[in-house]
Amino acid sequence: MNADRETNHTMTDRDIALLLADAADEVEIGIAPYQAVIRGGRRRRARRWALATAAALVITGASGTLALASLRDGSGAEVTPAVTQKPTVPSTPEERHVYLPQETMLAAGTEKGEQWYVTVDVWGAPRTEAEARAQLNAMSDRGEEPWDKDRASALVGKITYFVRRTYGSGAPTLLMGDSAAPQDTMAGTDLKSGASTLDPKKTDGPQRLVVGQVAKTAETVLCTWKDGTSTLAHKVSAGADVNTDEATIRPAAGSPDNWFVCVAPAGTSYESAEVTTAD
Repeated sequence: MNADRETNHTMTDRDIALLLADAADEVEIGIAPYQAVIRGGRRRRARRWALATAAALVITGASGTLALASLRDGSGAEVTPAVTQKPTVPSTPEERHVYLPQETMLAAGTEKGEQWYVTVDVWGAPRTEAEARAQLNAMSDRGEEPWDKDRASALVGKITYFVRRTYGSGAPTLLMGDSAAPQDTMAGTDLKSGASTLDPKKTDGPQRLVVGQVAKTAETVLCTWKDGTSTLAHKVSAGADVNTDEATIRPAAGSPDNWFVCVAPAGTSYESAEVTTAD
């Protein structure tokens, strides 16, 4: 603090703001484990969630109240300023991506001179049936329809995703889609995947394109092909470049799970996919 504030016994809003700015440099954020049991589709599984906690000067609670450690004015008297801040949790449908999905490119490559790429659209969870009906209309405008398209209430509280493939100059085509509660996430070696042809016009061709979901903790996925060879997809960080013909596991904006893409060599097709772990 500067000399003026040390001799002034009245804590003004500016003083508090400056103290917070000074304190921010000293705060250390730790990770505290939290044990939660959730119901994940067909079975119940225990998950360990990491909650960020602050053990030092500034602690922001779920209520949005900003708690300050004991502050003292120039005379040494303790001052307890009333400072609050609004929660930063997205509240409007627009902020929650209910009407416009978050789109992430998962993979790209070249096949016989034609470029292809795979993307995933993730739609935020509607909180009301009215939001769900409006979301269905927005999905329809993008050519995306969930299985429960005739029952808007089925989408309330659920994230919906659609995986799209684009090949050459053709329009994007849907590969897969699903709706799930945000807490219904993959764990351990859980894996959900689908296989298709690279070229959507050649539906009878070999199923070489494999796309799937895995847990955030999965480091590698082994895709095995019918000729006995295999491809290993490695985990990359958020924002990592999408390199041509590279098998990766990557996060997708708005998705509680990570996603992987593998492509079989020409002349063979999909056999299996599994999350692999270190021995």
